[in-house]
Amino acid sequence: MALSIVATAALAASATGGALAAPSGASESALYLVQTTSEPLAKNEATKAPVGEKVNAHSAAAKAWLQKLQSEHDAALRSSRVSTAKKVYDYGVVFNGMAVRLTPAEAVRLKYTSGVVNVWKNETFHADTTSTRDFLGLTGDKGVWQKQFQGNEHAGEGIIVGVIDSGIWPENPSFAALSEPRPDAAAIAAKWKGTCDSGTEQPVACNNKLIGARYFNAGYGEIWEGEFQSPRDYGGHGSHTASTAAGNFGVPASINGFDLGTTSGVAPAARIAMYKALWEDEAGNGTGTTVDLVAAINQAVADGVDVINYSISGSSTFVVTPDEIAFLNAAHAGVFVSTSAGNSGDTIGKSSVAHNSPWTTTVAASTHNRGGSKTVTLGNGTKHTGVGVVPTAVASSPLVASTAVAAAGANAAEVALCLPGTLDSALAGGKVVICDRGVNARNEKSKVVKEAGGVGMILANTSDAQSINGDLHYVPTVHFNATVGNAIKAYAANAGATAAMSVVDTSPVTAPAMAGFSSYGPAKAGAGDLLKPDITGPGVDVIAAVAPPGNDGKDFDAYSGTSMSAPHVAGIAALLKAKHPTWSPMAIKSAMMTTASTKDSAGKTIQWSQGDATPLNYGSGHVQVASAFDPGLVYDSGQKEWYQYACGLGQLQLIGGAGVCDQIGSVDPSDLNYASIAVGDLAGVQTVTRTVTNVTKKIGLYLPIVKAPAGFKVKVSKPLLVVKPGETATFKVTITRTNAALGQWAFGSLSLTEFVTGRHVVTSPIAVRPVGVAAPGEIVGNGPSGSAAVSLTSGFSGTLNTSPAGLVASNVTDLTFGAADTTFDPALPAESNGAKKITVTVPAGTQLARVGTFAGDLPADTDVDVFAYKAGTKTLAGQSATGSSDESITLGEGSYDIYVVLYSFQGSIPAVKHHTFLVPGSSAGNLTVTPAAPAVTTGGNTSVTFNWAGLTTGVRYLGFVAYSDGTSTVGRTIVSITG
Repeated sequence: MALSIVATAALAASATGGALAAPSGASESALYLVQTTSEPLAKNEATKAPVGEKVNAHSAAAKAWLQKLQSEHDAALRSSRVSTAKKVYDYGVVFNGMAVRLTPAEAVRLKYTSGVVNVWKNETFHADTTSTRDFLGLTGDKGVWQKQFQGNEHAGEGIIVGVIDSGIWPENPSFAALSEPRPDAAAIAAKWKGTCDSGTEQPVACNNKLIGARYFNAGYGEIWEGEFQSPRDYGGHGSHTASTAAGNFGVPASINGFDLGTTSGVAPAARIAMYKALWEDEAGNGTGTTVDLVAAINQAVADGVDVINYSISGSSTFVVTPDEIAFLNAAHAGVFVSTSAGNSGDTIGKSSVAHNSPWTTTVAASTHNRGGSKTVTLGNGTKHTGVGVVPTAVASSPLVASTAVAAAGANAAEVALCLPGTLDSALAGGKVVICDRGVNARNEKSKVVKEAGGVGMILANTSDAQSINGDLHYVPTVHFNATVGNAIKAYAANAGATAAMSVVDTSPVTAPAMAGFSSYGPAKAGAGDLLKPDITGPGVDVIAAVAPPGNDGKDFDAYSGTSMSAPHVAGIAALLKAKHPTWSPMAIKSAMMTTASTKDSAGKTIQWSQGDATPLNYGSGHVQVASAFDPGLVYDSGQKEWYQYACGLGQLQLIGGAGVCDQIGSVDPSDLNYASIAVGDLAGVQTVTRTVTNVTKKIGLYLPIVKAPAGFKVKVSKPLLVVKPGETATFKVTITRTNAALGQWAFGSLSLTEFVTGRHVVTSPIAVRPVGVAAPGEIVGNGPSGSAAVSLTSGFSGTLNTSPAGLVASNVTDLTFGAADTTFDPALPAESNGAKKITVTVPAGTQLARVGTFAGDLPADTDVDVFAYKAGTKTLAGQSATGSSDESITLGEGSYDIYVVLYSFQGSIPAVKHHTFLVPGSSAGNLTVTPAAPAVTTGGNTSVTFNWAGLTTGVRYLGFVAYSDGTSTVGRTIVSITG
């Protein structure tokens, strides 16, 4: 279960310098998040925390600084002729700014006011979504709890885990008061500055386990009547993540009458502080907004938490969104942040990983070894073994597809999914029913079967990429992949088909394996030059506390998602912080990453749906808790390096950071001092630099041992690293392509192995993608004729052939609107006065297809968003929703429904021009390259000139230049020209 972003306006707005979208009309207002220039408390030289200590937001100096920031916020509002009463939040601890309710005219004035850096739309987020302690090596005489803390009762003492989520069910025994007196009472009292805001509806009570609770909904709007106006959880997501990270030890758990033994959090002696910023709606979706989430991050750091768990997805492209900026300053203040990688691995797939920022730890999801298999025996004697944990067997019974027992008048698609009310009890009674995965919760399907009188369920995936889960169902259930599910459906179509189910086999299974839903790389931010996710942990069928109202009265349930793996890592970070209080968040992350394992319990490579998993799936590997306590060396980094990284991406400049970049410089993203090595565009040869810090008390002698990726040579600059306690050593790693296939990722590793003893082995994955040429992805030009110099780096020696395609003029569709539309739902696209649909077909053979709008065609401060769907469906194929009207989506072959949404405008309603570009592989004769075939050398730089001529003034054109090594195409640069 993860939380996924459903509106990307603020994310894309980072690329345009700010989002100023709002409802049109002077009297209408909307929420905006405004960033101002001064440093937040955690970054200010006079108030930031010393190394190894927490930021104190309650000192006299801190209060004075926060008051100064608030005065600056008020001054900016007054300068813009905006009432200070319109403020919803003042931010100052890890993000300097405010949330303000503004009209469009006020937003425009505020954007151009002195002291204002950036303005974002308030953004909405949606929820998607016996113990793992043994699997992680926490228990037993030789386990982490005993070895490092002398028992579970001390594991995590002195540490506060902040959870930003959907609230908490405080009566669950996972959050019961700890025994008194507490050995860490003084340490907690010294750092904890938070409070327990009990709320007004179903108020919560805190204790010495749940020491703080707050809620944030000023940016959310009207709360559903079933929700609680308090930190109390309704849906269960927050209770689950909190108890996974730091729930009490040895809590008995049962689900649907099945005794599941006991559950424990990873850091059972740590304290919990809940920050509710996600709210349940009537449809069961947990949603929250940017302004509330940033307020929660801000408050958590001010309150004194040591660790934040954020099981909420974010941008897969930008590292300078408001939440990521807040996390940067939280990490700078010494707070470890664990974020979920996302649950789009089996839908979006490649490059779906979220939270690409290096200052957070991004966690993928994988299985653990709790067994749960059941065998289905069909009437023809065929046996299929799948996943099922309900222990009861089912005797041979009639087997039917759900569509064969449909209720009268029910929608066929809904029947296949076993949605509530779709089965006829007169037909389904006494039968085993086959239900397809999708739309509703998996265990709701078995509830529907039970209510219709069914005695068992076959749950069939619709894609083999999907995960297979051991949910606690209402009737005996076996879950299969799509291939087996289809085979069972085919048999069930026969008259007299039957099926029997065995009892459950609880023998431990081989683990981990990557969950099908787990989002993976390469990370879009930096084009793969930073490896994300960072690590993987248990995220499938995790049993933990939930909230009864949203879980059919249950106190515990099994959830799956990267939302479940992230709190495991948050809990591990709490243990490491308790043991090593002076370690920075990046040292803690490095310790986990360099000691992780890429093997499963059978000693083989971790698997995923397509065979052997790679670092793009699991990062450094599966977390190994015991080893992380003594990593030997760590790769550390801090605020300056993070800024240089963001400058190297070209992103800090997009939010007013160009001056900072001028002062501190930038680094190639591959050169960030990180515990993994990734190069997404290696043209022949590249050298990266790394620095390690000795965190032991003894001098270390380390031999670099390389497992080079296939088709590459890897050389480390120093044959032996000598590192004194607390000191550093710097080395370079040169990666040279020999015969690796261009455009294909290859993987290896660098292990710094302690000389003689081999006690410490500090391992970094190496992930590289060789390219025939490193070239700009796109250039933009103006004028009927002109030229542009283009710098290239070659990945081979020989002749680089260039082939222009296009330029072709756009096909323009003029759209007329009746009003703005601020309520367009990307999940349920529909035309309105402010949303128009165009159907576009991309013919076979088209080499580049793009649709979109241009700000230059429209009045200033107009905001248009564009969404593309597979024609006739609600399947999103792409979207572009920035804070301006420069929107574009690149499409593949096929037909698409394009929705153009007029989000806001000033003055009269503008006409909008929608542009469609269809570029063939041939040249139109208006684009040339000189020299057309330059001589190149491996790793060498060269320059060519793109020339265009004969274009019509004011018309927009698109094309590209393809590069070839004489045998195959090795890259291209898109060319966008306004004549």
